Amino acid sequence: MLYPILAVILGLIGLVWSADRFVEGAAATAWRAGMSKLLIGMTIVSIGTSAPEIVVSIMASLDGTPDIATGNALGSNIANIGLVLGVTALIAPIPVHFGLVRRELPLLLAATALGGYALSNSGLERLDGILLLALLVFTLVWLFKVDSPSDAESQDDVPEMSAGRAIFWLLFGLAVLIASSRALVWGATDIAQALGVPELIIGLTVIAIGTSLPELAASVASALKRHHDIAIGNVIGSNLFNILAVLPVPGLLAPGPVDGSAISRDYPVMLGLTLMLAALLIWQRRGRIGRGPGLVLLACYLGYTAWLAISLTR
Repeated sequence: MLYPILAVILGLIGLVWSADRFVEGAAATAWRAGMSKLLIGMTIVSIGTSAPEIVVSIMASLDGTPDIATGNALGSNIANIGLVLGVTALIAPIPVHFGLVRRELPLLLAATALGGYALSNSGLERLDGILLLALLVFTLVWLFKVDSPSDAESQDDVPEMSAGRAIFWLLFGLAVLIASSRALVWGATDIAQALGVPELIIGLTVIAIGTSLPELAASVASALKRHHDIAIGNVIGSNLFNILAVLPVPGLLAPGPVDGSAISRDYPVMLGLTLMLAALLIWQRRGRIGRGPGLVLLACYLGYTAWLAISLTR
């Protein structure tokens, strides 16, 4: 158990260190390219921090353990809203802009509904994966088409650095993020399997939390640096990519039935948290998500985790 424990420790250290560099590089690079800070969070940061989920799901599907991949996608979305957004709001209240409610939120709700449709037949098939990927392509094209930096946006809170340095920290920070999360997931998975934890639970907890740590680290770093649009855009964007790029993986590479608990327990929790997030964004569309809502989201996530722990004893 020595090497898995060491991998967990080094993975955590690497995530914390690299998240700060990655956010700075992403913000500076994308701003120079003319992108708004919200789109930076929705695309560059989201794709980068969702990369661990995609890699883990591909490996799990190829290894014949698609339940880990499915649990990873659902569990990461649950963790992103309950844990990542909850903790971020507790550290620094997040302003909500009406454009986020009008443009990006409907995409997340549509993706969540399509994910539920894909799982409704108690399995994931190749057609399900193709439909989800098609919506992903549409989402990316539409986001870039409608995005335009607001005149009110200031460059004051975007790091000042040369283009070369910004690209270096973007790529190097992303590489360390992925490597650190991979080490963390490997170590945590080995520990969980040694304790006899089921594959779906491993995907929902150990791997979901491990692969959501980049989102947590990047969102907290963004909030502390007052890149608020990156913080909340990262959560919404990551959830979109988890449903549209991670969930299709087992359907495309290892089509077949899905553990019934994922459909009866975990998808409804993800749907409920997504609807709760939508209600918060609509209610606070001219304000901010403060510490009160953040505490509620975190409490929901802790309650869900306790539910999973109790299910292991039955």
